[in-house]
Amino acid sequence: MNEEQLKARLKALALRVLRLVGSLPRSVEGQAIARQLVRCGTSVGANYRSACRARSKAEFVARLAIAEEEADECAYWLELIIEGNIMKKKQVDPLLRETNEIVAILTASRKSASGRESKIKDRKSKIGGD
Repeated sequence: MNEEQLKARLKALALRVLRLVGSLPRSVEGQAIARQLVRCGTSVGANYRSACRARSKAEFVARLAIAEEEADECAYWLELIIEGNIMKKKQVDPLLRETNEIVAILTASRKSASGRESKIKDRKSKIGGD
Protein backbone atom coordinates (compact mmCIF):
# COMPACT_ATOMS: atom_id res chain seq x y z
CA MET A 1 0.00 0.00 0.00
CA ASN A 2 1.50 3.33 -1.01
CA GLU A 3 1.22 6.69 0.75
CA GLU A 4 -1.78 7.92 -1.26
CA GLN A 5 -3.68 4.65 -0.81
CA LEU A 6 -3.14 4.78 2.95
CA LYS A 7 -4.25 8.43 3.07
CA ALA A 8 -7.46 7.43 1.26
CA ARG A 9 -8.01 4.48 3.59
CA LEU A 10 -7.55 6.69 6.65
CA LYS A 11 -9.97 9.29 5.30
CA ALA A 12 -12.50 6.50 4.68
CA LEU A 13 -11.98 5.37 8.29
CA ALA A 14 -12.75 8.89 9.53
CA LEU A 15 -15.92 9.04 7.46
CA ARG A 16 -17.05 5.64 8.75
CA VAL A 17 -16.40 6.78 12.32
CA LEU A 18 -18.49 9.90 11.75
CA ARG A 19 -21.37 7.81 10.39
CA LEU A 20 -21.18 5.42 13.34
CA VAL A 21 -21.14 8.32 15.81
CA GLY A 22 -24.35 9.59 14.21
CA SER A 23 -25.94 6.25 15.08
CA LEU A 24 -24.92 6.24 18.73
CA PRO A 25 -27.73 6.70 21.26
CA ARG A 26 -28.23 10.17 22.71
CA SER A 27 -27.56 8.83 26.22
CA VAL A 28 -24.84 10.28 28.43
CA GLU A 29 -22.65 7.26 27.69
CA GLY A 30 -23.28 7.38 23.96
CA GLN A 31 -22.46 11.06 23.70
CA ALA A 32 -19.32 10.78 25.84
CA ILE A 33 -18.01 8.02 23.59
CA ALA A 34 -19.12 9.93 20.50
CA ARG A 35 -16.93 12.91 21.40
CA GLN A 36 -13.91 10.71 22.00
CA LEU A 37 -14.46 8.71 18.81
CA VAL A 38 -14.83 11.81 16.65
CA ARG A 39 -11.58 13.20 18.04
CA CYS A 40 -9.41 10.09 17.67
CA GLY A 41 -11.12 8.63 14.60
CA THR A 42 -10.60 11.77 12.55
CA SER A 43 -7.11 12.50 13.82
CA VAL A 44 -5.52 9.28 12.54
CA GLY A 45 -5.54 10.48 8.94
CA ALA A 46 -4.61 14.04 9.88
CA ASN A 47 -1.59 12.82 11.82
CA TYR A 48 -0.53 10.49 9.01
CA ARG A 49 -0.71 13.38 6.54
CA SER A 50 1.42 15.39 8.92
CA ALA A 51 3.93 12.54 9.11
CA CYS A 52 4.15 12.47 5.32
CA ARG A 53 5.24 16.12 5.41
CA ALA A 54 7.91 15.53 8.05
CA ARG A 55 11.24 17.29 7.60
CA SER A 56 13.28 14.53 9.23
CA LYS A 57 13.20 10.82 9.89
CA ALA A 58 12.76 11.45 13.62
CA GLU A 59 9.81 13.77 12.98
CA PHE A 60 8.26 11.22 10.60
CA VAL A 61 8.55 8.42 13.17
CA ALA A 62 7.18 10.61 15.97
CA ARG A 63 4.14 11.71 13.97
CA LEU A 64 3.52 8.18 12.75
CA ALA A 65 3.55 7.05 16.39
CA ILE A 66 0.87 9.64 17.18
CA ALA A 67 -1.31 8.34 14.32
CA GLU A 68 -0.79 4.79 15.60
CA GLU A 69 -1.80 5.82 19.14
CA GLU A 70 -4.94 7.57 17.89
CA ALA A 71 -5.95 4.51 15.85
CA ASP A 72 -5.43 2.29 18.88
CA GLU A 73 -7.55 4.66 20.98
CA CYS A 74 -10.27 4.49 18.34
CA ALA A 75 -10.21 0.68 18.63
CA TYR A 76 -10.58 1.04 22.41
CA TRP A 77 -13.74 3.17 22.12
CA LEU A 78 -15.21 0.80 19.53
CA GLU A 79 -14.55 -2.15 21.86
CA LEU A 80 -16.25 -0.22 24.67
CA ILE A 81 -19.33 0.33 22.49
CA ILE A 82 -19.55 -3.42 21.89
CA GLU A 83 -18.74 -4.57 25.43
CA GLY A 84 -21.03 -1.93 26.97
CA ASN A 85 -23.91 -3.07 24.74
CA ILE A 86 -24.31 0.48 23.46
CA MET A 87 -24.69 -0.80 19.89
CA LYS A 88 -24.93 -4.28 18.43
CA LYS A 89 -21.62 -5.99 17.72
CA LYS A 90 -22.56 -6.59 14.08
CA GLN A 91 -22.93 -2.82 13.60
CA VAL A 92 -19.52 -1.99 15.07
CA ASP A 93 -17.38 -5.04 14.33
CA PRO A 94 -16.52 -4.26 10.67
CA LEU A 95 -15.21 -0.83 11.69
CA LEU A 96 -13.30 -2.35 14.61
CA ARG A 97 -11.65 -4.87 12.27
CA GLU A 98 -10.64 -2.08 9.87
CA THR A 99 -9.29 -0.02 12.77
CA ASN A 100 -7.22 -2.95 14.04
CA GLU A 101 -5.81 -3.49 10.54
CA ILE A 102 -4.85 0.18 10.39
CA VAL A 103 -3.16 -0.06 13.80
CA ALA A 104 -1.14 -3.01 12.48
CA ILE A 105 -0.18 -1.13 9.30
CA LEU A 106 0.89 1.99 11.21
CA THR A 107 2.80 -0.07 13.77
CA ALA A 108 4.69 -1.94 11.05
CA SER A 109 5.40 1.31 9.21
CA ARG A 110 6.72 2.99 12.35
CA LYS A 111 8.92 0.03 13.25
CA SER A 112 10.22 -0.18 9.70
CA ALA A 113 10.97 3.55 9.54
CA SER A 114 12.70 3.65 12.91
CA GLY A 115 14.56 0.36 12.56
CA ARG A 116 16.34 0.73 9.27
CA GLU A 117 17.74 3.39 7.00
CA SER A 118 14.65 5.25 5.89
CA LYS A 119 14.09 6.90 2.53
CA ILE A 120 13.28 10.07 4.44
CA LYS A 121 16.29 12.28 4.79
CA ASP A 122 16.54 15.30 7.03
CA ARG A 123 15.14 18.20 5.06
CA LYS A 124 16.30 21.74 5.54
CA SER A 125 13.63 24.34 5.97
CA LYS A 126 13.14 26.72 3.08
CA ILE A 127 11.99 29.37 5.52
CA GLY A 128 14.72 31.74 6.61
CA GLY A 129 17.09 30.99 3.73
CA ASP A 130 18.65 27.76 5.08
